[in-house]
Amino acid sequence: MAKLRRILLKISGESFCKPGGFGIEPDQLDHIAGEVKQAHAVGVQLAVVVGGGNIIRGAELAKQGHIQQATADHMGMLGTVINALALKEKLLTMGVDTRVQSAIEIKAVAEGFIRNRAIRHMEKGRVVILAAGTGNPFFTTDTCAALRATELDCDLLMKATKVDGVYTADPKKDPTAKRYDSLTYAEAMAKNLRVMDMTALAMCNEHKIPVLVFDFRVNGNIAKAARGETLGTLLHH
Repeated sequence: MAKLRRILLKISGESFCKPGGFGIEPDQLDHIAGEVKQAHAVGVQLAVVVGGGNIIRGAELAKQGHIQQATADHMGMLGTVINALALKEKLLTMGVDTRVQSAIEIKAVAEGFIRNRAIRHMEKGRVVILAAGTGNPFFTTDTCAALRATELDCDLLMKATKVDGVYTADPKKDPTAKRYDSLTYAEAMAKNLRVMDMTALAMCNEHKIPVLVFDFRVNGNIAKAARGETLGTLLHH
């Protein structure tokens, strides 16, 4: 890849804690913020979409039958706001100018999401953290990432995971699984590889936004991608 101008980074809520953990663990937060700072130092404009699964998973809560899914999804969106505020504060302590924009209006803690304002922040060298998903129930934060990458005219959507790319099968269960260096969206959807949900894949495919799936736990990976180095699996039109 050539050096990139503007990137959207998607970080899952589970990245904020160790496997099987809950909430925000300081070591994990330090790592995420450090990686974002390294990428920002490369000179790219950077937006970050955060998930909220470490706080609450709305879809799972709804499946248990206690809370209607629309309400459970809104609870999950509030979880993403908690993560966004934590990441913002950590980045500020590291000297990285950062703003949080929320798709749900929460004036006391975050700006509302406004496309032109988000772009202006990035043009001024600020990291923009995008919280509360799309603001609508029944949409995942992966779909939010695809939507925001499209709206903000990003050159690349980076999906941070705990594996080093997309495999033919689950590498933890199948030792013969092989990693793809690159895939078309059509191949990913035809093989049902579940890189992201189908809505997100279809949107990236339609708007020709490449998606890089990579292991965020490896120090410097986000910055490497920002510099155009090859890693992980690249999905393309």
